[in-house]
Amino acid sequence: MLAISGLSHHYTGEELFENISVHFHDGERVGVIGKNGCGKTTLLNIIAGKLTPEKGEISYPSGHKIGFLEQTMRTVADDSILNETRLAVPEIIKLKEEFEEINNELSQMINYDSEVYNAKLSRLDYVTHRMEVLDASRYEELVERTLLGLGFERKDFDRNVNEFSGGWKMRVELAKILISKPEILLLDEPTNHLDIESIRWLETYLIAYRGIVVLVSHDKTFLDSICTRTIEITSQKVYDFSGSYSKFISWRDEMIESQTNAQNNQAKEVEQIKRFIERFRYKSTKAKQVQSRIKRLEKIREIEVEYKDTSSISFAFPKAPPSGKVVAEAKGLTKSYDELNVFRNLDFEIISGESVAFIGKNGEGKSTLAKIIAGDISYDGYLKIGYNVNIGYFAQNQADMLDGTKTVFETMDALAVGDMRTKTRAILGGFLFQGEDIDKKVGVLSGGERTRLAIACMLLKPFNLLIMDEPTNHLDMISKDILKHALLHYGGTMIIVSHDRDFLEGLTDKVFDFHNHTIKQYSGGIEEYLERNKMSSIDEVSLRKNSSSSVIADSEIPLASDNKTAYEEQKEADRRRRKKNRMISQYEQQIENLEQQLSEIEIAMNNPSVTEDVFIKYGALKNELDNVMEQWLECQNEKE
Repeated sequence: MLAISGLSHHYTGEELFENISVHFHDGERVGVIGKNGCGKTTLLNIIAGKLTPEKGEISYPSGHKIGFLEQTMRTVADDSILNETRLAVPEIIKLKEEFEEINNELSQMINYDSEVYNAKLSRLDYVTHRMEVLDASRYEELVERTLLGLGFERKDFDRNVNEFSGGWKMRVELAKILISKPEILLLDEPTNHLDIESIRWLETYLIAYRGIVVLVSHDKTFLDSICTRTIEITSQKVYDFSGSYSKFISWRDEMIESQTNAQNNQAKEVEQIKRFIERFRYKSTKAKQVQSRIKRLEKIREIEVEYKDTSSISFAFPKAPPSGKVVAEAKGLTKSYDELNVFRNLDFEIISGESVAFIGKNGEGKSTLAKIIAGDISYDGYLKIGYNVNIGYFAQNQADMLDGTKTVFETMDALAVGDMRTKTRAILGGFLFQGEDIDKKVGVLSGGERTRLAIACMLLKPFNLLIMDEPTNHLDMISKDILKHALLHYGGTMIIVSHDRDFLEGLTDKVFDFHNHTIKQYSGGIEEYLERNKMSSIDEVSLRKNSSSSVIADSEIPLASDNKTAYEEQKEADRRRRKKNRMISQYEQQIENLEQQLSEIEIAMNNPSVTEDVFIKYGALKNELDNVMEQWLECQNEKE
């Protein structure tokens, strides 16, 4: 068990945690959620031992090993993908080398009775036993399966790590961590650099993982697929819930609503009691009733409502200036890197006002085409950018390109020109950079805060073509929704590269599907595209294209059950669901009746001649309502 007790810590003058305690058990997969800058990454760094908390203790399981995938990890290896990944368990590499060396030495010795020979044999026995314990015979297979599962192809294995982008280097680090099989696995935004197929592979891997998994993610689908438990960090506290992200959000909102209603009812009750006391305080005939209510008032414990942080960014893109009808036109567009052919002979046209989604596996050329249209890299073939087109380009690593030595305000002020310089503080305020926040160094901001700042920089100049490559990476749930809202109200042309179906849904009206060095174009949004291709999600777009990578990196896990068994299970599930629906309807009818009775009694309480029996009945009905509400909520959770 991993135990955190009495943890307190602040960062850049802000209190992140105050006396929090939480325990993690083997087999648990815990999702850590919260707004950007609330301390999620800080908590992982403290658990990993990279940061010392100001107060509190952390107890680790004996002989524990921690694997930590950081948000900003940078691989500096100068070796092939395969060799670098093999280093995940350096002991196996050393044992294999020693095994070969000892066998070579023994083959050249002729004095089989000598102490040296016997010592070598003894050492060889130990090395052989140790290799068996570490399952060294299957190590190469494990390395290859893991790399394939994370999206690499066999032809990539001998390529140098430094030939790959930061996202692919991050996959190498993730592969090394998974292969080392730590008892505690910490993952900070692991899906940011993965395509849907690799995300699905990682989900399958983590579901079978036997240790403790603590992960930070803003991917709702990933959290719901993986997590058996959810922890939210907000207002220096943690809220711990046994269940997935979606169930946690439902539970939290219902809890706050229930607490608010209870608080309002309590306030009404207190006010009514006080009015009765004031009205009859000096009447001897009511003295007993007044004293009874005074004692009751003293016993009432004020109901507190859990704090819910509702602050959010607020912005709109500047009005897009007019452009020509054809924004971008390509004929025979081709891009290669030496012998690597990214895509060839692309023909397409993007018309003013269109919103285009680029979807497909990583490595198929989505980001490459985005960079070509933005004018960042060269190409072969024909590409014409239309008349009066002003391009705003948000790169996948845009947030990392910001100067960490500058403050938030200096970053914006350096880009603002003319009248926009007077608006920088207002824009920053819309992105939750207020007061002293604008004087923070960019280098101390969280990943989500840097992404917000990078998007804010795009508001300093009006564009009529927005190209955004994975803009939701690092953004919290609320910020993603607000970015989507702003894009929906943007009047120009958009190109969005994303693997986030929730984000793309309803946002685009044309799809470019990247596959096998070319693209297929579809009119309509993601929903129409999936329906036309008879798929239920973007996941299946990747899975149909290459099912071979779905092999997991450890033991085989059955992914489908027998059809008959599945049918019987579905029947049973439907039966249980119908039963729950009936119970929910009955509880809702009871709730409605009880609330009606309480409402009638509340009217009666305003009568000065009200008797104490009315208050007693009111309390009994209120308790009954609370019990029914709890039963209704339990049924709702079970149904979900």
